[in-house]
Amino acid sequence: MNQQIIREYIYAYTTVCPATGETFSIISPQNDTQAMTVFLKHLSRSFIQYNIAIVLDSAGWHRSKALQIPKNISLIHLPPYSPELNPVEHIWDYIREQKGFNNHSFNSLDEVESQLMTALKEINQENEKIKSLCYFSWFT
Repeated sequence: MNQQIIREYIYAYTTVCPATGETFSIISPQNDTQAMTVFLKHLSRSFIQYNIAIVLDSAGWHRSKALQIPKNISLIHLPPYSPELNPVEHIWDYIREQKGFNNHSFNSLDEVESQLMTALKEINQENEKIKSLCYFSWFT
């Protein structure tokens, strides 16, 4: 019996404060300028009292002229091919290894989304662990 593998995608947008371990995430069905704008808008509203600096790569939707960046958010683009400098990348490694994704297959995209939602909620409560994963001495 032959079966065709079908690839479906879902995207998580996450920020982390390496000093406190706080995270903020949304899950989106798309990965583009519009989704990034929605993420930044929600982040801005959730932390309106802060000026936020986000370290990110140079993906097209991070640099798009159509991207709407709230006044309390600044984007800091990393040099190409340097994901190890982005603190949030350590969260993705942790989620893959420790939160039910490593060596696991899912029967549907809904199952993936459910597991991802659970993982993001869990890390939101694991401030000390997230700090240990994401804090670099050069932040201070």
